[in-house]
Amino acid sequence: MDNIYRLKTLCIICLIGASVLYGKRSIAQTEYQPYSFQLNDKLSKDLYSTSTDLHTSLKPYVITDSSPLKAGYDSIMNRGVDPSRKGLVIRKLLNEHLLEVKNPDYTFYFDYLPDLLIGREFKDHYTTSLNTRGYQAGGTIGSKIYFYTSGFENQGKFPNYLNKYVLETDMVPGQAYDFNNGIGSKDWTYATSIIGYSPSSKVNIEAGVDKTFIGDGYRSMLLSDFASNYPLIRLKIDLAKNVRYMVMWAYMQDQNAPKLDSLAHAPNRIKWGVFHYIDWNVTNRFSLGFFNALIAPADYAYGSSHGFDVNYINPILFIKSAGPSGPIPDNTLIGFNAKYKIFDKTVLYSQYIYDQLASSGNSKDGFQLGLRGADLLNVNSFNYLVEFNTAKPYTTATQYPLVNYTDLDEPLAHPFGSNFKEAIGILSYSIGRFDFRGELDYAKFYLNLAELNVGNGILFPDLTSQIATTTQGQNTTFKYAQGTVSYLINPKYNLRLELGATYRDEDNSQYHSKTALINFGLRSTFRDLYTDF
Repeated sequence: MDNIYRLKTLCIICLIGASVLYGKRSIAQTEYQPYSFQLNDKLSKDLYSTSTDLHTSLKPYVITDSSPLKAGYDSIMNRGVDPSRKGLVIRKLLNEHLLEVKNPDYTFYFDYLPDLLIGREFKDHYTTSLNTRGYQAGGTIGSKIYFYTSGFENQGKFPNYLNKYVLETDMVPGQAYDFNNGIGSKDWTYATSIIGYSPSSKVNIEAGVDKTFIGDGYRSMLLSDFASNYPLIRLKIDLAKNVRYMVMWAYMQDQNAPKLDSLAHAPNRIKWGVFHYIDWNVTNRFSLGFFNALIAPADYAYGSSHGFDVNYINPILFIKSAGPSGPIPDNTLIGFNAKYKIFDKTVLYSQYIYDQLASSGNSKDGFQLGLRGADLLNVNSFNYLVEFNTAKPYTTATQYPLVNYTDLDEPLAHPFGSNFKEAIGILSYSIGRFDFRGELDYAKFYLNLAELNVGNGILFPDLTSQIATTTQGQNTTFKYAQGTVSYLINPKYNLRLELGATYRDEDNSQYHSKTALINFGLRSTFRDLYTDF
């Protein structure tokens, strides 16, 4: 997997280099930043202003010179910058990208990205760590092409609950395979690479390895950035002044499905994902989004491929597979997203996902309701979010695990999968070069019982014909609290000193897992690295 990522990154860099040598177009400023809740939260006052009608639910954003987000984004990227600093070293350390080129035909920047943490887990009395060496590069070619790539080489020692997750899935959450198979310290690499082309202001196409997030909340019940990066092609078209349509084709993998041959290193089974989303800004305050996803196996068995399905290219939402039938039916889901700006810079948002009707007659669905806003109590850059999420048993699971709603065994939507209820609150505040962030999360989820699947693990076959009670299973209470304080060094890639504390408690009648962790380090980028599950 990682070799595929590296190859794709190399190919994109080569394409960029060739285009730079031969492209001759007027300069333009286009900023692509992989989705990050932290960065988007800082843009909340512009995103949820009643004076704008932005399509806020489809992420990541592309920031152009004409975007209403441009001024706010530039302010974030120049926070604390002092133009009077003249020395090369001090400018590169505090003000600028490590390398940066701007000329009439192209722009380019490059940064070295450290992520170095040392911590102490007090419950189990051991030291945690993270040692990441990374890079990012990006820029534009003429006025219509932009690119971004980043890569990371990592080693780490995690608290026990994350060790358990890696051991069960072989995945470092949301990133990549662990080369050590979950045993001892973790060792992994991963990359992001995107090249985009906008032939007009109404059409945008992107290809590479990345993630997509749909929604206005911290979690997404439709499509989130929790799973690892996947190869994709993403097309966005403005069909009318207030209507934006997105279709994405993705290449995903399943680690658990039986291999197609008996080779020791046989590749994982492949599945294809097709995602449609249309966002309609009815007014400056109110918007509706309509979502459709289709997951299909590439092959049923050795020598038996799935064949062509018109749904891979059709632009019509909410229709079931019209392609060839086979022993594994395609998995289809539909969903809705809505938001209403109840006040300036304050938005009420919601999501609903529907995943087939269970054979017992009960629906398999999930729901989100949240409130978020900026400048709480009229304090500049004091932002907040309160959110509730829930999903019934077996939601996004299928009778055929190969086409469940996952990539490399990680959920494509909410990290809890299904059969849960969750309430989450986040406060953030920025002043000068300091950032403060606090998060509280309380959840109830209902774990599978011994060999009996009761709807929590979406990797297992859907057994809704046997059981369909909303709160069935091992009743488990989840509590999570995290606070961080950081001091910004360089805003161009969010280089900062950060002190954090985490408390996590997972409790049921069979076991009690508790984590109390404090860590400190030098961090960079706006990446979302989730540990709150």
